[in-house]
Amino acid sequence: MPSSKPSCPSRPASPRLPSWLKVKPPMGQAFAGTASVVAGQELHTVCRQARCPNMAECFGKGVATFLILGGVCSRACGFCNITPGSPSPVDPGEPDRVALAANKLGLRYAVITSVTRDDLPDGGAAHFAATIRAVRRELSAAAAGPEAASGAGPGVGVEVLIPDFQGSAEALAVVLDANPSVLNHNLETVPELYSTVRPQAVYARSLELLARAKASGRARVKSGLMLGLGETREQLARVLSDLAGIGCDMVTVGQYLRPSRRNLPVVRYVPPEEFDEVAELGRTLGIPVMYCGPLVRSSHDASSLLAEGRLP
Repeated sequence: MPSSKPSCPSRPASPRLPSWLKVKPPMGQAFAGTASVVAGQELHTVCRQARCPNMAECFGKGVATFLILGGVCSRACGFCNITPGSPSPVDPGEPDRVALAANKLGLRYAVITSVTRDDLPDGGAAHFAATIRAVRRELSAAAAGPEAASGAGPGVGVEVLIPDFQGSAEALAVVLDANPSVLNHNLETVPELYSTVRPQAVYARSLELLARAKASGRARVKSGLMLGLGETREQLARVLSDLAGIGCDMVTVGQYLRPSRRNLPVVRYVPPEEFDEVAELGRTLGIPVMYCGPLVRSSHDASSLLAEGRLP
């Protein structure tokens, strides 16, 4: 298991950041309030850990994507800013703290992801399930009073972005049994680039996880891709065709942004109009919802997409 990301002195520099990718820095009382709630519950967010460009926007709206199972990942993907190494023991109190934070933020739709935990027998599936149930109980009670504390309150949803669980169907079933509203697993890139972008992942294994989730009928199924890592349009079309073939309900597509010098460089900044073309391609292939744009991320506007009926 790697303890740190390899240094990449020979990698070329990324091209200059174009104007359409420049975002406002974090600021304001609302941003500070969201950060305070997260810190007060001793939680991690993928917003901060992964240096998401939408952090200022989302925190400013009182929205955060919770990162469970610690802040250290057992894998070392070339695109990711999360610290790789040997993770800490699972914190049994974390699900309840995520639920409390979601309630304090006034959320009615919570998005939860995690580091990858290949060190755990179930990959952290039971912890995901416990977090889904805790959040549903807390938000349902807040939405409809104590009588709804069983977890069936109106307007409450939980979306999870899960790792591949090393292909375990049993681990996936544990998560699905907790009834997430949306189950997301990102393919991230085309299979031809997995050796550098996701060296510890397997494209076919990730696609199979999504296929199993869809076949279960237990949740809407979502996946995400990054552009600008050197993929070709033909390779991207094959991935979208694969996702359409397994019945994926929604795909997000955004621009890869290099979070630090130790990560892979950007090969190309894709102009906004090409994201429109990718969205049309996905819809033509049969994917009901394509949410594409330079700053689109997996959990970006997740609750709005559901509330607006843009998810089937």
